[in-house]
Amino acid sequence: MLFSSHLPRWLQVLLTEKFFNACIIHEDVKKNEKNIFCLDCCISICPHCLSPHSSHRLLQIRRYVYHDVIRLDDATKLMDCAFVQSYITNSAKVIFINQRPQTRQFRGSGNFCSTCDRSLQDPYLFCSLSCKVNYLLRTEDGLSKFLYECNFLPLSEAGFDDSLVTPDSVLEPSGSTRTSSGSGGNGEAWCRAVSCTATTEIVRKKRSSLTVCRPTCPPVSEVSESLMMNRRKKTPHRAPLY
Repeated sequence: MLFSSHLPRWLQVLLTEKFFNACIIHEDVKKNEKNIFCLDCCISICPHCLSPHSSHRLLQIRRYVYHDVIRLDDATKLMDCAFVQSYITNSAKVIFINQRPQTRQFRGSGNFCSTCDRSLQDPYLFCSLSCKVNYLLRTEDGLSKFLYECNFLPLSEAGFDDSLVTPDSVLEPSGSTRTSSGSGGNGEAWCRAVSCTATTEIVRKKRSSLTVCRPTCPPVSEVSESLMMNRRKKTPHRAPLY
C-alpha cells in the first residue's frame, strides 16, 4: 500500500486495519467482532462499543469469502468510487476494501485491474478501493478532488447475506431497454416476454429430440418373463473321480 501526505488518516487506517477480531473490552460477550469503523476516532469497534461513538461517522464493515467489503452507498459518500467493480448481495451493492490474493498471474485478452491485473468485467478498472487509491496516488497530484466531505454517516440497518454475491454487470447490464418515448416499462416487459418464449421453445425442442433419440426398451416384466421361458433344466455334470 502506498502512503502519502495527501492521504487522510481515516483512509490509511481503513485500508490497513484488521477487522473481525474479537474485542478485548467485551471478550466475554457474544457477537464481539470488531466490524464497525469509526472515521472520527480511526479505530475499529464492536457493536457493544457503540455508545461513546453514537454521534460519530460510522462505517459498517462486512465480510465475503474471508475478505472485507463495504456498501457502495456508504463508500460513495466518502470518495469517488467510479470504475471500482461492485457486487450485489440482497439488493445491496458492495465493493472490496483491499485487493485479494490471486492463485496465479494470467494476463490474456480482456479487462484487468489497473493496479493488480485481476480479471474484471467491463467497464470496471479497479477490483477494490485500495487499488483505485494506489492508482490515483501514482497518477494524480493527491486525492483531494476525489474525496467528499461527509459530516454524517450512520450505520445502515439493512440485512446482509454472504451466500449470494454476483458480479454487478451480470445482474445489471449496461445496455438500456428504454423505448423511443422514454419509458422503459413496455419495452422491458416485451424483451422479457420474447426471451422467455425463446427459452421455452428451446427447451421444448430439446425435450422432443431426447424423446425421438431415446432407445425403446421392453418393459422389465417382459424381459423377466422371456428369461424364465429360456431357463431349462439340464443334466448335471459331475466332476470325474480319480
